[in-house]
Amino acid sequence: MERWKNTATDTLCDALLTLNTREECYDFLEDICTIKELQDLSQRLAVAGMLADGVSYHDISRRTGASTATISRVNKCYGYGKGGYDTVLKRLDGERDK
Repeated sequence: MERWKNTATDTLCDALLTLNTREECYDFLEDICTIKELQDLSQRLAVAGMLADGVSYHDISRRTGASTATISRVNKCYGYGKGGYDTVLKRLDGERDK
């Protein structure tokens, strides 16, 4: 198991999986994260989506306000990570198609 995975992170993942609605998710995230953390997480997901769509770093930065360092980090995780971004983006696209 990776060093950051432990009982506490298992519980966090389990907690996220219990949420049924967007409103429940908003409530939980607002309780557990700062507004800045939520904005950062949201920005990273938006960046990943744009990278998946082939948008240039310049345009991503202009549209999201993300630094090129953030875009580069997301790109590294998107391209060479565990596939989490890809899983979520595909599922979100599937939801939008319904």
